[in-house]
Amino acid sequence: MFISFVPLQPMFPEYDVIVVGGGHAGCEAAAAAANMGSKTLLVTMNMQTIAQMSCNPAMGGIAKGQIVREIDALGGYSGIASDKSLIQFRMLNRSKGPGMWSPRTQNDRMLFAKIWRDMLEATPNLDFWQDMVKEIIVSRGTVKGVRTGMGQEIYGKSVVLTNGTFLNGVIHVGEKQFGGGRMGEKGATGLTEQLVELGFESDRLKTGTPPRVDGRSLDYSKMEVQDGDEEIVGFSYLPIDRIKPEQQRCCWITYTSPEVHEILKTGFEKSPMYQGRIKGSGPRYCPSIEDKINRFAERERHQLFVEPEGWDTVEIYVNGFSTSLPEEVQYNALRMVPGFENVKFFRPGYAIEYDYFPPTQLQFTLETKLVNNLYFAGQINGTTGYEEAACQGLMAGINAHRKAHEQEPVILKRSDAYIGVLIDDLINKGTDEPYRMFTSRAEFRTILRQDNADIRLTPLGHELGLASDERLERVNKKKEMVAKVKEVLEQFPVDPSMANGYLEKISSSLLSERTRAMKLLLRPGINLHELMEEIPGLKEAMPTTDKLTIEQAEIQAKYEVYIEKEKELVNKMASLEDAIIPESFDYTKLTALSMEARQKLTKIKPGTLGQASRISGVNPSDVQILMVYMGR
Repeated sequence: MFISFVPLQPMFPEYDVIVVGGGHAGCEAAAAAANMGSKTLLVTMNMQTIAQMSCNPAMGGIAKGQIVREIDALGGYSGIASDKSLIQFRMLNRSKGPGMWSPRTQNDRMLFAKIWRDMLEATPNLDFWQDMVKEIIVSRGTVKGVRTGMGQEIYGKSVVLTNGTFLNGVIHVGEKQFGGGRMGEKGATGLTEQLVELGFESDRLKTGTPPRVDGRSLDYSKMEVQDGDEEIVGFSYLPIDRIKPEQQRCCWITYTSPEVHEILKTGFEKSPMYQGRIKGSGPRYCPSIEDKINRFAERERHQLFVEPEGWDTVEIYVNGFSTSLPEEVQYNALRMVPGFENVKFFRPGYAIEYDYFPPTQLQFTLETKLVNNLYFAGQINGTTGYEEAACQGLMAGINAHRKAHEQEPVILKRSDAYIGVLIDDLINKGTDEPYRMFTSRAEFRTILRQDNADIRLTPLGHELGLASDERLERVNKKKEMVAKVKEVLEQFPVDPSMANGYLEKISSSLLSERTRAMKLLLRPGINLHELMEEIPGLKEAMPTTDKLTIEQAEIQAKYEVYIEKEKELVNKMASLEDAIIPESFDYTKLTALSMEARQKLTKIKPGTLGQASRISGVNPSDVQILMVYMGR
């Protein structure tokens, strides 16, 4: 009798890219690498929390919305998941110029994560493994794989670490503290210590989250209603099947009061922040409620946004009330807020302190300088926010794939995308507090608008193998239609008899002779949609009536001069390294500079404008002010 022996196979093949962490950075990194053709493994501590919205159930917002649109334009998944799970949409800053417009969605928390997981499981080349990564495997200065808590050794050509807030995470609620990367989930241990042994510098940061409450216990009649927009634009440039505007859930706004503040102050003696138990820096631009009433003592109230967590839940997120004070203090203070008199808690707010690695230790590809083929993305680099994490994950996934296949890296410049601004800030300036993106950080925000991210980035995404043929075809069609709309405007004749009735109605000067439609459009207070309705024959002459195409043509026409000036500035900024700043320069006299910029410039005394531009806290707008004062 012969017994045939089947040769044993290793449990894991050698991967091209191993991604550690299933948050927003890890999901985008894994999707990018796999979609570009790399055999990819996503290792996460809990398969049930992939793409979880750990804090507020929302995507986008000021500058963050531009990032989500850029991710989508390149072929990432965040915009699609956001659009398919949105319960409300708002375009912020509509009253300002188009460079400031920022889309934001309120999302169904559980649906968002489900859609992300469904998309990942449908992605070819992508495997999953649930375990904690305790070590990376390094040989001769190059990463070779990872070693897990269960002792598995998994080998790969590139490794992307996206550990979020889990590295030695400690949760604080008043005087209580316990290990965890998120409430109810354990932290990750071992990895920081190994990386420090390898020569990396690490530090601690802090973030926080507000209480979650039972919406059935609230009195919404005492709050201001915040409805969604009448039109849902969304994030993705693909034709996503989104909800109708009338289906949107509303949010609400209410306010704290001096009584609320007094109750909160009673917990300060037990606050982990004020007692020094938290060593890490918190987010400057998203402070806790106790930090707000301490820093802004002159203010009698602070705004709170009351946000539903989804379609089929009564859970409410109290945006603006982030805190780590004792539970009873949180509860009693919140009961004094209008509409919250009978509030019931689902869970208290808490702070979390975690390890991060100052991003000056990275190259512009997000590969580490110390260990070849090892990439960091997300909160491990000191950023805060889903959007900032997701775009880093996308770029780390792209470059990990290309490094594994011996291809040239992909680096976005500051003039290419908000993503480029973020990475350039991290690498050149570093950060000692959680980094958040703002439009003020981008010196080219007229170019880097949310409406043209597809025109800027989809050709690159298609070249990389991320953006589909359909995406590129839609961009080319959009550009073609926009050009034709502008051509019609340049050629369409408008007689005084056709326009003066409309111009008189809007208190604009009347025509005395024939002109072109473009000249009318360039007048203040006139928009193209209205012009097409008011000027006989203009709408019929247009090649399309698609609202977004018409809007794009209007923006390009109205802001052409500003766009061209900004393009000139792109070239000028390249010469910053040659612009010497006198050592005796007195920054304190430049009141146009932000206070933070004046303090840091005075302390560091940069030798050139280039060096000044890379100091943390010195924004591009500050550099432009310096350029003016220096005659440049």
